[in-house]
Amino acid sequence: MTPREIADLLAAAFGQSVLESKTEGVPNPWAAVAPDRVRDAAFFLRDDGRLQFDSLMCLTGMDHGGGTLGVVYHLDSTTLGHKFVLKVKVPAADPRVPSVEAVWKVANWLEREAYDMVGVVFDGHPDLRRILLPDDWEGFPLRKDYRVPEFYNGMKVPY
Repeated sequence: MTPREIADLLAAAFGQSVLESKTEGVPNPWAAVAPDRVRDAAFFLRDDGRLQFDSLMCLTGMDHGGGTLGVVYHLDSTTLGHKFVLKVKVPAADPRVPSVEAVWKVANWLEREAYDMVGVVFDGHPDLRRILLPDDWEGFPLRKDYRVPEFYNGMKVPY
């Protein structure tokens, strides 16, 4: 199945919740969906017999700047051999996205990493807490406005 056909199936199923897509001239064809529909879109992409995206290869939190954060989901169909990328953008002031952990179990740790590093809150996640940094760490190191603290618990931070 071509990336354009995948994007068209997604658009047919979710209408205006598919905000944009780019399937030509890019190394990783993608579609952006409304944040409140990402979980439904994930189930559709996994369960539809024409798509069978059974593997979430990567989930990345991003800071796009200008007060916008995002989540990028790299999907693979090990059965049918195609790949596709799903994207979501949210305001940095309230960065909430439904968890896809119920769709792909690997999302459990990947969402925790995106939460820890970028600050995206995954609603419905069964154990959303820091995974790389200490529980009392302040801020999100991969945000563009992040400043490394000079000290942490009385110790000089070596940056």
